[in-house]
Amino acid sequence: MARAERPLSPHVQIFRWYFTMALSIAHRISGVGLAIGLVLLTWWLTALARGPEAFAVVQAATDHVLGGFVLFAYTFVMFYHLGNGIRHLAWDLGYGFEKDETYRSGVAVLAFAAVATLLVWILLLAF
Repeated sequence: MARAERPLSPHVQIFRWYFTMALSIAHRISGVGLAIGLVLLTWWLTALARGPEAFAVVQAATDHVLGGFVLFAYTFVMFYHLGNGIRHLAWDLGYGFEKDETYRSGVAVLAFAAVATLLVWILLLAF
């Protein structure tokens, strides 16, 4: 019997990237980002407990432009992961599996994350 010279499963090169697939991968990456962010939260909390000198170091890091960007990005990642988690919960309940519904819910998750992040930072900078 002649053996076919073709792959047994599709190659990554022939997959078409879909919006929902990118959001799923981003959800996993955001989970890793949240776990890494817990290290920063732990650093902040231990510096708070160690005293003013240790806390001043953390405060200087967060007051830097790069530190502010990291905090802003962490806020976005947190809201994105929350919104996409709720989306996945709806899927677990059997809702939103139509192609147009998955696209709209993905856009809604991104919009929620962006708006919630901006609102939090506007409130933080206002006070």
